[in-house]
Amino acid sequence: MFSIGDFARHGRVSVRMLRHYDRLGLLRPAQVDPSTGYRSYDATQLSRLNRIVALKELGFTLEQVQSIIDDAVSAEQLRGMLRLRQAELADRIAADLARLSQVEARLLLIESEGAMSTADIQIKRIPGVRVAELTGTATSFEPESIGPVIQPLYPELLAAVERAGLAPAGPTIAYYEDAADGGVLVHAAVPVNAEPSAEHDFTIVDLPPIEQAATIVHQGSMDAVIPTVQALARWIEAGGYRSTGYNREYYPHYGDGDPATWVTELQEPVVPVREHAGT
Repeated sequence: MFSIGDFARHGRVSVRMLRHYDRLGLLRPAQVDPSTGYRSYDATQLSRLNRIVALKELGFTLEQVQSIIDDAVSAEQLRGMLRLRQAELADRIAADLARLSQVEARLLLIESEGAMSTADIQIKRIPGVRVAELTGTATSFEPESIGPVIQPLYPELLAAVERAGLAPAGPTIAYYEDAADGGVLVHAAVPVNAEPSAEHDFTIVDLPPIEQAATIVHQGSMDAVIPTVQALARWIEAGGYRSTGYNREYYPHYGDGDPATWVTELQEPVVPVREHAGT
């Protein structure tokens, strides 16, 4: 089972949105603690969430979404709806095109449910590393919120590192934290061999190790990362682990201009369920 925060991260939606869907009866929690009111979800509910988000992004009202979902719309029917809507979306601004990309990712999830291989997922220790970083704040953990914040940070960071006379000591990294305003604090980082200094146009911090990380490699653009994220979520639950925070992203091959060639390792901190229950 996932807490509402963990489920929101793996579904790449906001906690506020999940609460709204609960109030409307669109997506009820699998369990609600009668004494605390805490909501819990299981991994199988990602399927319904994917359909809700895809239909909503296609322009249907939430009342229409509920009617369609309750009629058990198929992936083929969703694909047909997407084709009809694409003609209209083609003339929209870039923000609408980015939204269309996310709809496509959700549809691919629906069409390939249970088919994505988890053979390459492994538990390993991620060593600590000293990094130079710049930060920004996104409104949520959805790809369309994260992308516009993090993408400009890397060229700015690498240029600042070069001006400081430093060289990257390894591939770039991203990590995330909850922001005070309910958003997500986005860290764009690169390993460096240098001491912290107030003279730099960036911050140098020691990124701690992750003692146990469930890791999976994602190939291609991060706009299409959701299937990989959710395959990892299903593996974590099935393997008897519990997520303890946002995944860290390690980019061994990134930034050559062709998103199809990008390689990203997702590194999600986990603990065994029995260990988590005893703490």
